[in-house]
Amino acid sequence: MTHIRPTLGAIAVVIRDGKTLLVQRKRPPAGGQWGFPGGHVELGETALEAARRELLEETGVRAEPLEYLTNVDVILRGDDGQVARHYLLAVVLCDYEDGEPAAADDAADARWVRFDDVPKLDITDRVEAVLALARDRLAALRR
Repeated sequence: MTHIRPTLGAIAVVIRDGKTLLVQRKRPPAGGQWGFPGGHVELGETALEAARRELLEETGVRAEPLEYLTNVDVILRGDDGQVARHYLLAVVLCDYEDGEPAAADDAADARWVRFDDVPKLDITDRVEAVLALARDRLAALRR
């Protein structure tokens, strides 16, 4: 029997001028859907470092990781109901530094999206809740 263990990933939440940076995924498990830039945490890399690296690789945007915001579990099940993949995503709140989004790596598209337009996209699970949390936390940090 093969033991499947959770995979650690990091996602970067960047907010700028009433917009958030989203990418459209190119590959499964969320191919075609929009979500925050991110990917796997490499051995010896913190999730904060991974969020910064993945953000730059996927979008060309640079941002300073501020803090861990929350964690998101993504559990994918096969047709038989058994767990096929399990991702634990460390959500990292980041402060925009520079760059304009251009899709690269495993992103099909990357763009700044107005907060009101986020629900109009085909978004991955928890994007709206994470964005609300990020907006509240950023407002508290800037007070």
